[in-house]
Amino acid sequence: MSQPARASSPRPSPRRIRWLWPSLALAAVALAGLFYWWHVRNAQSDGGYRTVAVERGDIRVAISATGTLSAISTVTVGSQISGQVTEVLVDYNDPVKKDQIVARIDPSTYETQIRQGNAQINAARATLAQAQATLANAELDWRRKADLGTQKLVAQSDVDLARATLDQARAAVNSAQAQIVQQTASTQTTQLNLERTVIRSPVDGVVLTRSIEPGQTVAANFSAPELFTIAEDLSKMKIELAVDESDIGQIEVGQGVSFTADAFADRQFRGKVEQVRLSATTTNNVVTYPVIVSVDNSDGTLLPGLTVNAEIEVSKRDNVLKVANAALRYKPAGQATGAAVPGMPAAPAPAGGARAGGGITGDLAQVVAGLKPSAQQQAAFDAAVKALEERQATRRAAAPQGAAGGMVPPGAMVIRGNNMADVQAQLRQRMAERFRQDFADFRATLDEAQQRQWDAALAALVNAKRATVYRLVDGKPQPLMVRIGASDGTSTEIAGGGIAEGDALVTGERAAQ
Repeated sequence: MSQPARASSPRPSPRRIRWLWPSLALAAVALAGLFYWWHVRNAQSDGGYRTVAVERGDIRVAISATGTLSAISTVTVGSQISGQVTEVLVDYNDPVKKDQIVARIDPSTYETQIRQGNAQINAARATLAQAQATLANAELDWRRKADLGTQKLVAQSDVDLARATLDQARAAVNSAQAQIVQQTASTQTTQLNLERTVIRSPVDGVVLTRSIEPGQTVAANFSAPELFTIAEDLSKMKIELAVDESDIGQIEVGQGVSFTADAFADRQFRGKVEQVRLSATTTNNVVTYPVIVSVDNSDGTLLPGLTVNAEIEVSKRDNVLKVANAALRYKPAGQATGAAVPGMPAAPAPAGGARAGGGITGDLAQVVAGLKPSAQQQAAFDAAVKALEERQATRRAAAPQGAAGGMVPPGAMVIRGNNMADVQAQLRQRMAERFRQDFADFRATLDEAQQRQWDAALAALVNAKRATVYRLVDGKPQPLMVRIGASDGTSTEIAGGGIAEGDALVTGERAAQ
């Protein structure tokens, strides 16, 4: 049975193919134009500026340093006597207990000296007995001649001679007694040296080094030779870090330390600053200070002598507003160099106005909330803030309006000069005095502990460093004075000035297309 023939599929004509390629080219051109239009539109929407968003997060500030691990207490065991080592009873890494025998020195020399000393003591005692017998005879002779002399039966010279003989006998007894004491002391010294031929561990610990071998002779004539080095307790160790003088002012006892060692590259260890020593060291004109870090080594992982790379956590700010450092470096082209009064806006305030003092009163309100104020204290604070804002509003209303970019807002002062550090220090001092006056009535309502917290917070806010950032609003950069805090080298904490999470801050200008 025959099958019907399949219909062949029609092939596109050459004319249709010729028209297809121009259509594809036109579509590609249209897509390119659409992309260019979208790119130009976006560039116009942000005014041709590069921006970065204000984020909320944590900032950790750490100081890097290198150091060496060691036992908290390392004892060097030496020998106070000279002699030949007969036995060495411990080796490297051996655990030892206090008073455990670790080595022995040949005691024969001292044993011989003790026998010789005992013999001399016995001889001295015999001499003493002889002198005592002579003394007894001299006393009897002197009494007889003294009685006869009273009766004028013997010459006075005989009486005097008997008296002299008695004194000599007494001196001989005293000399013999002193000789016994001397020989006894000498023998006790030799006995002490004999005991020192047995070298014992002064502490519980682990033997780190051993410097002697059996048969070796040690000489302790001028200094005690070092025989062993014993680490007292390796479950607790220390690191001695060399911290640069530019960073030492930020180091405090109790700060956390994280460190790594090349021997355990996959692990990170923790420690705590135990001591900041004052003994500076200068090497190639670089001044460093030793910082001692205590480390828990309960698992015995860490070893004495390891070189570590440590980071001392000097500050940690949680859940704060932060921005990339590039936003703090941006300055509009042609901007005049000057310094603004700390705490005061350096440019016109945004629409709606900023709170008095560049946002300091807003921050002080948070400080007051942390003090848990009573109703009376809160009312006193609110009254002080209201009076301050009214004075600021009156000053702004009375100030003349200037041309755009030519006038500094009321309450701000722009200073030009070379010695800006001194000027800003004076301005901070003046500002602190003004705030103390403005909030004096409120402070008087606080107890002693609250006053300390208030004073510390006010000083920190007034003395905080400040910088001008530029927030992009409707495609225009708007200057804001903000306080800058901790920085980890990439991002910096910012606050005040009406800044908020998500704000776009200018970091640079795009090149013209």
